[in-house]
Amino acid sequence: MSKSVRYLTPLIVFGALVALLVWGLGQDPREVPSPLIGKPVPEFSLPALEDPNRTVTEADLKGKISLVNVWASWCNSCRAEHQALMSLSEVPDFQIVGLNWKDEAADAMRVLRLTGNPYDLNGYDPDNTVGIHWGVYGAPETFVVDQDGIIRYKHIGPIDREVWEKKLQPLVAELRARG
Repeated sequence: MSKSVRYLTPLIVFGALVALLVWGLGQDPREVPSPLIGKPVPEFSLPALEDPNRTVTEADLKGKISLVNVWASWCNSCRAEHQALMSLSEVPDFQIVGLNWKDEAADAMRVLRLTGNPYDLNGYDPDNTVGIHWGVYGAPETFVVDQDGIIRYKHIGPIDREVWEKKLQPLVAELRARG
């Protein structure tokens, strides 16, 4: 191996690592691609948080546009987005379905009693049985599911006015128009 190649190789490797780092820093950490986009909601069956005798399934997500919101009482970011979800619960033409994740039912019910309940339905997933099939990394996460039960979008992090106006509302309007 020539002397110049021996000295250039580490420099080239270092340059490639710097380029990779710069590229990574420019990415939005909330934009994690999901292999479920464009695919049907995974089959699931969970007890309803408010009524363990009722079951929440993928069939509940068909026929309406649904925002499926993964949340927990112990999640600070979930508390931060709660008021936005309360406001969205008044918007017609879609439902908000909660997926109470890795939580204690009594704690979750207490939060809903104290802060209001934006959810039309709320599945209780204390052991991450369903969350793992949805590819849930943490809470909060929100999925947009169309009328046919197809996942169209995944948002990681809290929903706020900006997220609603720039990302979710245009998608919900598009899905509504498709009927």
